[in-house]
Amino acid sequence: MRADELMRRIRLGEDSTLEMKQVRVRGAGKVVEPHADGLSDELAAMGNASGGLLVLGVDDKTKEIPGIPLEDLDAVETWLTAICTDRIRPPLDLVTRHLELPGPDGAPRPVILAEVPKSLWVHESANGYFRRVGHAKRKLTPDALARLFQQRSQARLIRFEEQEVPGCGFDDLDALLLRRFLKPEQGDPADQLTRLHLLRDVDGQRVPSVAGVLLCTLDPSRWLRNAEIIAVAHSGLENDPNDQIDAREIRGPLDRQIMDAFHFVQRNMRTSARKPLGRIDYPQYPLDAVFEAIVNAVAHRDYSLHSQRIRLFMFRDRLEIHSPGTLPNTLSLESMARLSVPRNEVIASLFARYYPIEDPELGRSYLMDRRGFGVELILREGERLSGRPPLYETIGDLELCLTIFAATLPEEREG
Repeated sequence: MRADELMRRIRLGEDSTLEMKQVRVRGAGKVVEPHADGLSDELAAMGNASGGLLVLGVDDKTKEIPGIPLEDLDAVETWLTAICTDRIRPPLDLVTRHLELPGPDGAPRPVILAEVPKSLWVHESANGYFRRVGHAKRKLTPDALARLFQQRSQARLIRFEEQEVPGCGFDDLDALLLRRFLKPEQGDPADQLTRLHLLRDVDGQRVPSVAGVLLCTLDPSRWLRNAEIIAVAHSGLENDPNDQIDAREIRGPLDRQIMDAFHFVQRNMRTSARKPLGRIDYPQYPLDAVFEAIVNAVAHRDYSLHSQRIRLFMFRDRLEIHSPGTLPNTLSLESMARLSVPRNEVIASLFARYYPIEDPELGRSYLMDRRGFGVELILREGERLSGRPPLYETIGDLELCLTIFAATLPEEREG
């Protein structure tokens, strides 16, 4: 949300999806207002309803913006995160941003904007179970609590990619992007898109699913924050800003993200040429394996992790692709090359049926190969070119990292 949009909402006051709190800090970053228990109730109430926004640094009565002292900003954010993990059960995920908004004197004042997603779980906070109703929280009665538990347990049976996206409507889908999925002889377009799980029927209305937003909107990150790729190329061996030679934030529908990320690698990798009996190019990386790795990262990442993006790093000796989420379902690092168990079955299936590829060098007809040999191809071609097998590793429970090692080019061997 842009600062001007947030200012308009602040002027209108609190509602079912907006909560504002003034922050008072004493001493070395100790937050004395608002009270942590009370704020935990407000946050859990939003998660138990439709989600919403919390703005710290705004007086909810006068709507003035005293802000948060810049030197206390990190301490307040740490305090907020601790409330979500220590005072709410199960812990509540949220996404925070630092913004500057005009204060009473017109000078910019730092605030913290926290986005609370609609949760798949029922959250208990310091003083019980609450749900947001209008601009206030309401304690859940036993009957209402039982119904909410039932609704949320059923929702968890629906894959994340098939769930509706709050705030996104059918008109937000791009007509040109939808065209590949529609066939005139198969009837009503909305019915076709629902059968493909790109739309969901919610209370008699057709609304986009997560998969629909990712594949059929021009900028999915409007609704699914961090549904994008950060690509950075370095001339050296480490993640050092001083040797950064290229960087991009890659957004757009998923197929466009894949092609843009692939072209980023092509543009920044080194290629050597020799002419013994005609020109021979020696690439730094096997392009078919790189393409497969990018497709896998985009198709299989965990889109429910709102605070993480796919990160692609190029170094002098290796390419790293960090994909949010651990291995899907029952896969292990040892079984990846032999088993194909997609996390996002809708996206994987549509990639394999509706996204033809015209480049013969990539050795495939569609974005995703139905045979499930992708990891095997990455391992085989990566080792063939560089002499070192690509390395998969999990980093905590947060992401899967693939490292493809660079080939030694002829002039480097000669040097």
